[in-house]
Amino acid sequence: MPRPILATIHTESLRHNLARARAAAGDARVWAVVKANAYGHGIERVFDGLRGADGFALLDLNEAERVRALGWRGPVLLLEGVFEQRDLELCSRLDLWHTVHCDAQIDMLAIHKTNVPHRIFLKMNTGMNRLGFAPERYRSAWTRLNLLPQVDEISLITHFSDADGPRGVAEAMAIFNAVTEDLPGERSVANSAATLRHTPGGPLQQPALAAQVAGDWVRPGIAIYGSAPDFPAYSAADWGLQPAMTLAAKIIATQDLQPGASVGYGSNFVAGEAMRIGIVACGYADGYPRICPTGTPVLVDGVRSRTLGRVSMDMLVVDLTPTPQAQIGTPVTLWGRAANGALLSIDEVAQAAGTVGYELMCALAQRVPVVVE
Repeated sequence: MPRPILATIHTESLRHNLARARAAAGDARVWAVVKANAYGHGIERVFDGLRGADGFALLDLNEAERVRALGWRGPVLLLEGVFEQRDLELCSRLDLWHTVHCDAQIDMLAIHKTNVPHRIFLKMNTGMNRLGFAPERYRSAWTRLNLLPQVDEISLITHFSDADGPRGVAEAMAIFNAVTEDLPGERSVANSAATLRHTPGGPLQQPALAAQVAGDWVRPGIAIYGSAPDFPAYSAADWGLQPAMTLAAKIIATQDLQPGASVGYGSNFVAGEAMRIGIVACGYADGYPRICPTGTPVLVDGVRSRTLGRVSMDMLVVDLTPTPQAQIGTPVTLWGRAANGALLSIDEVAQAAGTVGYELMCALAQRVPVVVE
């Protein structure tokens, strides 16, 4: 029989989370961000759940080809644009919209031969300091693009650095508004955190800015997969999000420990009293973080418990004190939804590992079988 570990992608949860983002954003259209192979969920696996979006946003031309191969005929946006001249040929063939964030990309367009002009999203750097034209250079970049016959419509885009924290979006939005005040074109500025927190449906919205933050397009990523973009300030449950992925395994052995007995490599957990433990078929080679310490939450048979000791390549250990009935074959939910409906947010596991839910999703190992429900 196959090793007892399984990841499940929940199609209805994806639909629910997409609807939640749409409700927050008011009249704005919604990009479903499916970069990094849909945050580790698999583009083909999430497509049915996200096909209600107005467009798909991603990074990679191969991923764009996969979205088109699934039958999607709506907008597809390359969030980082093209990386070399020949990429523009594929943009033309696949009818891809693409971001322009530097002079080199304008240079490529200027010598590109095409019968169909390109839809461009011109990016401004409003404080993230990764990609985009500085505010003082943005209008000249827009003017240069606007003069090119290879360019059709120009949309205006930025990415917030602090939408998930106390600094918020006001400063970046002020910069963006001042520079683009009289420029035509649709606007897209809101990621998951901005969409949930600062648009008209958000609890932290500022009335004068909320509609501007929503703009014409919002770009939810992590939220549509059921993780809170601003955890622990707000949880997925606070935002009404549902986990789109469950990672579950089974107990493959049990042990009875006496006081003073240790667990796993390094013996960094020592039992203070007699206890029973379960050995679970999941380890860091499956994508579960090795750095997770004793106490990381798990659900054993739907009941909240904890890990013990060091995570191994293929196994981890859980405390069976809350579930004395547990035995070989008992299910253990590492994150997501248990059979009894109990939920364990991926954000809690990530917090224990000192990281974010994004990383755990993207790190799911290829050897883990995946089903879609």
